[in-house]
Order: sequence, then structure tokens, then C-alpha cells
Amino acid sequence: MTCVIALFLFLSLSTINFGKASRHLLQTTQPAVPNLPKPTLPPLPSMPNLPQGNVPLPSLPSIPTLPQPTTLPPLPTIPPSSLPPMPATTSFPNLPSIPFFSPPPSSTSP
Repeated sequence: MTCVIALFLFLSLSTINFGKASRHLLQTTQPAVPNLPKPTLPPLPSMPNLPQGNVPLPSLPSIPTLPQPTTLPPLPTIPPSSLPPMPATTSFPNLPSIPFFSPPPSSTSP
């Protein structure tokens, strides 16, 4: 049991030391970064010349006017419908019964 505790304590302290050492190395040394060549880009194309001067704009077509109705047409009349009276039923129809199937008899008795 004491061997397991000693191993656990050793691993805990060693990871602290490894963390401090790696942080110290990162703060003291600068990694060597090679100088990479910069790519040369082609020049951007020049802007095209736009026409100068007063160019006449086309005129917009006029909006046609719709005739305004003065009165609405009359609604069609629906003839009254008469339904036959519902029969007075107080009982429900007889539903067929579902037969109950018993399990098959067991081959062995308990």
C-alpha cells in the first residue's frame, strides 16, 4: 500500500518539475523561424473608362388606371336546407366479443 502512495507522490511531483522546466525553456529560447520568400502578385487591372456626359434616361411607362366599382354585385342566395331529424338512440350496437385464448398446457407439471 505504501508503495502505491509513494509512486503516486513521485509521479505528482515529477509532473510539476517537468511543467516548470518546459515553461522555462519556452520563455528563454526563441525558436528559429526561417525567412520564407514573399510571393509576387500580378498588378491589379485598371478600371475601365465609363462614359461621361448627360445620358438621357428612358422614361417610365405610365401606370394604367383600373375602373373603380361603385357597388358590389349581390351575393347569391342559398336555399335553406332541411335535414331529417336524428333518431333517438340510447343503446350502442352490440360489438362482437374477442375470444380469450388460454396458453397451451405445459408438458411438465411443477
